[in-house]
Amino acid sequence: MRIRVDGRKLGRLAAALIRVIGWTLRMQIDDRCGVLNRDYKQTMIWTFWHNRMFVVPLLRVCAPHRTGAVLTSASNDGAIIAEVMTRFGLKSVRGSSSRRGATALLALAGTLEAGDDVAVTPDGPRGPRYQLGPGVVFLAQQTGAGILPIHVEYSRAVRLKSWDRFMIPLPFSKVRVICDDLIFVAPEADIEAERARIEQRMQPTSP
Repeated sequence: MRIRVDGRKLGRLAAALIRVIGWTLRMQIDDRCGVLNRDYKQTMIWTFWHNRMFVVPLLRVCAPHRTGAVLTSASNDGAIIAEVMTRFGLKSVRGSSSRRGATALLALAGTLEAGDDVAVTPDGPRGPRYQLGPGVVFLAQQTGAGILPIHVEYSRAVRLKSWDRFMIPLPFSKVRVICDDLIFVAPEADIEAERARIEQRMQPTSP
């Protein structure tokens, strides 16, 4: 018998868990690109690895002036993440490289052209872990938006037995978030060369 999981209910529970743990975390944010500056209007593609996304919704609390949408997969797991993002005031664009990819890319481009940010996990939803897909580079090249690499490191965390070894920080642990300098992709740039360069720049200090 197959048990159907209610993605919205799980999403609400996950959002509550993020908030509860988030209240205890000792977060240090190194804002190198000015994303927390209310006067900085450059549109951005927030880019972070799938297994580090737990604390990313908390950045919304630090930057309530930034509006936008998050790319989530068309699967039930994507429904959970979409509900989490809704709870933090963000919209969702459903799709991935394998399902609704072209439609999702057009929706993300429209979001950026409207002046809002988008957020993607370039190794999701299936991996391989820490391998950046070309979609985020193509999106930046076509829209002129800057790619914002977000690095997340936990002093203590639980690792799930998932394909990406998803990390959940333990309560009262230290969290360092680096909002790195923006990366712009020139119209004439080679997609694969830029993809490899950005992937290398985003590699975490801990596996």
